[in-house]
Amino acid sequence: MMTAVVYVLAAIAEIAGCFSFWAWLRLERSPLWLAPGMASLAAFAWLLTRVDSDAAGRAYAAYGAVYICASLGWLWAVEGTRPDRWDVVGATVCLAGAAIILLGPRSLAA
Repeated sequence: MMTAVVYVLAAIAEIAGCFSFWAWLRLERSPLWLAPGMASLAAFAWLLTRVDSDAAGRAYAAYGAVYICASLGWLWAVEGTRPDRWDVVGATVCLAGAAIILLGPRSLAA
């Protein structure tokens, strides 16, 4: 349960941080947008270290699905574009993949 909370918080931090750069470069916002964006990206990186995993790569791989779903939520909530059925199907496939990565049985000998 805690892993899911950390992943959601990390996704929000990453998307907000990346959006600050998007706003600056693509929406011609003030460079002042970058300061909170960089702080948000630092929080994202720190949050991913809180995930209970024996390997960073596995934690990052599973996080990818949460990021995709959160990005579609951002698309809808912030950018005002509702995800279509293909977005939802793709996100569902990604979540299934993340579940396999996180919950799959692991042998003790690698």
